Formats: sequence, structure tokens, C-alpha cells
Amino acid sequence: MTLLLKNRGAVLILMFNLFLVFTGIGLVIPIMPKFMESLDITGGIVGLLVAAFSLTQLLASPLAGRLSDTFGRKRMIVLGMLLFAFSEGLFGYASSTTVLFIARMLGGISAAMIMPAVMAYAADVTTTEERAAGMGYVNAAITTGFIIGPGIGGYIAEFGIRVPFYFAAVAGVLAALINMFILPESRPAREAASAPADGASKPRVGMLTQLRYAYREPYFLSLIIVFVLSFGLANFETVFGLFVDHKFGFEPKDIAFIITFGSIAGAVVQLTAFSWILKRFGEKRVISICLLFAGVFILLTLFVHKFWMIFAVTFIVFLAIDILRPAIGTQMSMVAEDQQGYVAGLNSAFTSLGNIIGPIVAGFLFDVDINFPYALAFVVLFLCFMLSMRDRSRSDQGAGAAASQQ
Repeated sequence: MTLLLKNRGAVLILMFNLFLVFTGIGLVIPIMPKFMESLDITGGIVGLLVAAFSLTQLLASPLAGRLSDTFGRKRMIVLGMLLFAFSEGLFGYASSTTVLFIARMLGGISAAMIMPAVMAYAADVTTTEERAAGMGYVNAAITTGFIIGPGIGGYIAEFGIRVPFYFAAVAGVLAALINMFILPESRPAREAASAPADGASKPRVGMLTQLRYAYREPYFLSLIIVFVLSFGLANFETVFGLFVDHKFGFEPKDIAFIITFGSIAGAVVQLTAFSWILKRFGEKRVISICLLFAGVFILLTLFVHKFWMIFAVTFIVFLAIDILRPAIGTQMSMVAEDQQGYVAGLNSAFTSLGNIIGPIVAGFLFDVDINFPYALAFVVLFLCFMLSMRDRSRSDQGAGAAASQQ
């Protein structure tokens, strides 16, 4: 509770703002299958739309991360939320595929502006000991937004299939105003500009160069896990609504119910036990376990048929994901030192890279066979689990060798 009230309640305000934005994002999830059907869009086009969002996020993320270091976190968050609001309103208004793609690309830019700045902000206002708790609070706000959003969206859709998009736009504007007038700046532009450490520690190079030489960074394996994780989860998340709509005939309210209650455990864990879990087991072990559970239970989705069983396996998948994402973010922030914005930008970029390829593959595989995307997601996440186990083994060997020399 002390952390939430620290710095004029900055973390609490940030949580509330993220809650509003991601409630807006969650609003549209349960109605996407019906919305796409109304426009006669195939699974392949759905995948391309998601990829378009992620492509622009990828292109903009490193620059946005650097700008949050230079011009301050608050400015990037406010501008990103306003752009998010416009993109959601445009998507709801669209009646052609071209406008849908424009809206999604603008949404990707807004995500690139918001998320690195938010993660860097959380790192700015927390100490090393508070970092895990701070990341847990921030991600809990995101998760809670996703919990509340689909339920609201499933209800609002009764008034019109496009209405949830307009509600999302209103939520984005409201969050931007709260940030503008209430949220204090964690790192003013003049401070960032006068700090020699940032300029000396990381050359201002282009995005492609950053990605090319990311292997030199101490957190490179974490970036690889982020990419593979995003690729595998995109296969699950992109077609989830379409999957249950086509296979089980679920309505928006059914999809909203599964997503809402399937995400509650993740929010509870992030708010109450996430910090303890990381301190007790360590980031690497938590990451490995969550990768394994996410992959296995995604695979089980192909073999269940009753509503309560679908709910149960989805519940475990969401729980694993909701623990996994902040665990990776915490691990990377611990080695980022004075490059929080830069590293957060790279994190977002690798996430986007996985989210570009994953949805395209998932969408076209869905058109071939609705079960194929989930089978691929299991394979990719299991390979990622093996990669994380290999890294843990190397770390344990290194620690043992260091101990024996002392």
C-alpha cells in the first residue's frame, strides 16, 4: 500500500489509467467474431489485421522508448492514449477493409507510445526491492481491464455491434485527460536531457540496428523468450473468439464470460502474490513453469467439448500468461539499469515481432483447419520452455562454478 501512495500516488494513478484503456481494449474482444462476419472477413484477414497492429508497434517501439527517456514518460502516455482513442473510434466506424487496416496501424503506434513509457515509469518510481511489486501492480491493472472489459462489451453489444468500439474510444480520451491533469511526471525532459549516462551508455541508432545487435545485450535470451512467447500466444489469442464461435457456436456473452472469469485469478495473483512468487522461486523458474503450463493447457483446448471444461483450461492458460508477462518484464528491468526506456522499447519491439508472424500464421491456418493454430501454439511454447530450461541450467552451472572458486 505504501508503494501505491508513493510519489503522490503515481503508481495508483497509472494503474487506474491503464485499467481504463485496457477495459476499452477488452470491450471489443467478445464481439470481434460477429463484427468480422458482418464485414465478411476471413480468418486470414483477421490475422493480417492483428499483424498490421503489431507491425506498426514494432516499427515505432524503439523510437518511442527513446523519446520517453528524452521528453518524459507522461507526454508519451498522454499522446498514446489520445491516438488509441482515435484508432478505436475509426475501427468502429469503418465499413471497408482499408479503413480497418488504417485503424489497426494507428492503434499499433499508440501501443508503442504507451507501453514502454508505462513500464519505464514504473521502474522510475520503484526501488530495486519494490520493482517486482510495482510491475505486478501495473500488470494487474492491465489484467483487470481485460477482466472487466469483455463483460461490459458483451452487454454493450446488445445495443449494436459497433457500440463497444465507441465506448473504447471514450475510455481512451478519459484516461488521457486523467494523465494530463493528475499524473506527475516521473522523469522530466530536462532531467533526461541532462543525464549523461543515457547518452553515453546507448548510441542513438535505428530500430533495425538495435534488433540486429540485441544479441550483445545481457538480456538477449529474455528477448528471445519474449518473441517466441508472443508468437505462440498470438496463435491462441488471435483466433480464440473465432475458434469457440465456429466450433461451439458461442455468442459474445459466452466469450465474455470465459475471458472475464478466466482472467480473474491472474489479477488476484498479481496484486497479492506476484512479488512473493518471484522472491520465492526466482524469475527464471517462474518463467519456465508458466511456459510449460500455458503450452500444455492450450493443447488441451483441442480435446475438451463441454463449456465448463473449456472454461477450466482457459482459466489456467490466462493465469500462466498473467504471471509470465510481468515476470519477464521484471527480469529485464533488473538488468536495464539507467536504460529503462530503451530496454522497455526493445521488449515491446520483440513482442511485436512475434505478434506480426503469429497472427498471420494463425489466421491462415484457421482457414485450413480450426485446430491447427492451437497445435502450433503448443509446439512453439514447449520449445520456448526448453530454451528457458537450458538457460536456467547454464545459470546454475555458472553460479556453482563461482561458488567453488570462493
